[in-house]
Amino acid sequence: MQVEFWQVTGDALDYSFAAMGMDDPKLRDRLMQAYMELDAYPEVTQMLTDLKAGGLKTAILSNGSPKMLDAAVKNAGIADLLDDVISVEELGIYKPHQSVYQLAVDHLGVDKTEICFQSSNSWDANGAAHFGFRVVWINRFDQAHEVLPAQPDKVIKTLADLPPLLGL
Repeated sequence: MQVEFWQVTGDALDYSFAAMGMDDPKLRDRLMQAYMELDAYPEVTQMLTDLKAGGLKTAILSNGSPKMLDAAVKNAGIADLLDDVISVEELGIYKPHQSVYQLAVDHLGVDKTEICFQSSNSWDANGAAHFGFRVVWINRFDQAHEVLPAQPDKVIKTLADLPPLLGL
């Protein structure tokens, strides 16, 4: 049974609370609300501006529910810099299932080899690489590579390093 990612997020938080022996409904509510108030890393707006100025399409492809994505885009102030915001909710399955990556191809109307996919999640970067995207993993915290069949094409520490990789 498919559940909305908002519930998955709450379930994961409940699991973490239980693992830590915690029971604090007020803190849980505050943490869940904080998820709806996320902002972007400082370089995101400039990076998206540079990509758009270079004639590239920009989009978000996320496991997040539409309400979560709407809040994130609004809080980051990047709505006018995106061509699309795509939630897996329309498919009823989560990344890294290959059909999710196909959503980007379908929504953007380009071949998968024309998409450069970025993620800060190693598993997501590897899933996108396995699908056939060109992939850049944003490894801000020097995490170890996960042992998965596909690997990203490039690894960078910040999105500010992305435009030069795309010839911009």
